[in-house]
Amino acid sequence: MQHQPGQLGAFTLPPHAVSKAMAHRTAEEVWYFASGRGQMWRRLHDREEVVDVEPGVAISIPVGTHFQFRSVSHGPLTAVGTTMPPLPGEDEAFAVDGVWDPTG
Repeated sequence: MQHQPGQLGAFTLPPHAVSKAMAHRTAEEVWYFASGRGQMWRRLHDREEVVDVEPGVAISIPVGTHFQFRSVSHGPLTAVGTTMPPLPGEDEAFAVDGVWDPTG
């Protein structure tokens, strides 16, 4: 069996902050939320949803999914994410229109 490498990263969003909306061209991600409370918006084709996130919640982000997240707590929203395959370069992720105005 041939194993494909992945990539692991940690994400922190300050209290009451909103990320930029993004999508990936070739990579799929899974995020596990470790602290804080927030929401993640995802849209793929004609399916769109906002999911409440908190410690212990895991969210998949399939290839091509538009996504954005925001903190709704007094503490930071933190997550650990794995990317399969590893991001191939800076042009892998691209900005898209989201549902909330980004704060940074």
